[in-house]
Amino acid sequence: MAKASNFLQSTLLPSSSPLRNLHTHPLTLSFPPLPSSRPRIHFHCSVSTGETTKRTVEEAAPDNISWGCEIDSVENATSLQKWLSDSGLPPQKMAIDKVDIGERGLVASQNLRKGEKLLFVPPSLVISADSVWTNGEAGEVMKRYDVPDWPLLATYLISEASLQKGSRWFNYISALPRQPYSLLYWTRTELDMYLEASQIRERAIERITNVVGTYEDLRSRIFSKHPNLFPKEVFNDETFKWSFGILFSRLVRLPSMDGRFALVPWADMLNHNCEVETYLDYDKSSKGVVFTADRPYQPGEQVFISYGNKSNGELLLSYGFVPREGTNPSDSVELALSLRKNDKCYNEKLNALKKHGLSTPQCFPVRITGWPLELMAYAYLIVSPPDMSNSFEEMAKAASNKSSTNKDLKYPEIEEEALQFILDSCETSISKYSRFLKESGSMDLDITSPKQLNRKAFLKQLAVDLSTSERRILYRAQYILRRRLRDIRSGELKALRLFSGIRNFFKP
Repeated sequence: MAKASNFLQSTLLPSSSPLRNLHTHPLTLSFPPLPSSRPRIHFHCSVSTGETTKRTVEEAAPDNISWGCEIDSVENATSLQKWLSDSGLPPQKMAIDKVDIGERGLVASQNLRKGEKLLFVPPSLVISADSVWTNGEAGEVMKRYDVPDWPLLATYLISEASLQKGSRWFNYISALPRQPYSLLYWTRTELDMYLEASQIRERAIERITNVVGTYEDLRSRIFSKHPNLFPKEVFNDETFKWSFGILFSRLVRLPSMDGRFALVPWADMLNHNCEVETYLDYDKSSKGVVFTADRPYQPGEQVFISYGNKSNGELLLSYGFVPREGTNPSDSVELALSLRKNDKCYNEKLNALKKHGLSTPQCFPVRITGWPLELMAYAYLIVSPPDMSNSFEEMAKAASNKSSTNKDLKYPEIEEEALQFILDSCETSISKYSRFLKESGSMDLDITSPKQLNRKAFLKQLAVDLSTSERRILYRAQYILRRRLRDIRSGELKALRLFSGIRNFFKP
């Protein structure tokens, strides 16, 4: 299961695109940020889940994709390697094979040294927004509408795949999974059943809705006007779900090629390891896409790269796997905080939040090592009394990751209440995870065939692994919060006893 190493957080359709004006609410896809970019501090949790959304998410995974292969097939991947070698890929020190982690991956065929550069995929074998369309007329139409890179590449993949052997990329597309591991392929029922405790469920619903919405935009603005170039039996929501699944799991951003987004055949057969710190990039001296081994490998060992500093939830969302509990140093869980509906200053606080791009509920990443300062600022705002209204603006600004100053606010008079509110939120979330994990053992998989049994059991295990890892982080946060509250209350008790002692000393 080969995946991408880097992504850029971006909107799917920029404001300049003619596709943007089709919906009252602009459709955006939030992509995981590059490891070198500023980490995203908070996440929007509220997603519209009306009837239209529910219908699109409820649809089962597509089973009529006529191209690609099974996720663990190495036969087509072997043909891919031969075609790449014939097309200019230099001799490789790695080979495709079935592996324990990822089902198929690249393994060392000889000793590899730490610091050695590998791959050297030439630009001629890289797919990007500048790639030549086999159906040149379709490509011209897409570029005339100034379609952004992501939907352009999604359409390009479908166009080339539909041409089968008529496309120069036939061998590459034949080696791509027919159904990529991704939450895009979970039905709404499966998301509700297995990810009820995790905020990743909301992100998955949002992503599926946006992918389907993007297809609808393209269909209404472009495809319907050129049905001979974009027939619906080829360009539809199912094929777009496939192509976006490929992009989410394999597209890389190459900083040394002016930040270009690209699919890099062969390189995308490399799997992720949380302990590896090496990424794909273009090497100007060798004029190829490379990575540098950060450790030695023996013949037969699987070779890994990093897909970036992503949480287990983010890895499941885009790539369809969850690392073993405790092995991902970048793991985090999204904790949702909400204003209290009965707050006398609810409207004033909500306006302050909206001014700085925040909402209620608002999600913040909690790590095993703690939580961001923004979360504490948000909690201060929630518990602050009316007589602190002059500080609402300052608190909301500090809670926004758009602010780079005054994040570490201190309000000693409400610190205990703020910490208690965070603890209550943690424990509410923990109870949801615990309930799911307890019920998962006796969960009715509702299967009608062995194939469905394998799928349901697989999805449930992924959900159990994710819930276990996220609950572990919340348990740690719970422990830290209880200790801090105990210390605060212990200090207050000592001060009270000291004050009582002094008062008694001066009694006549």
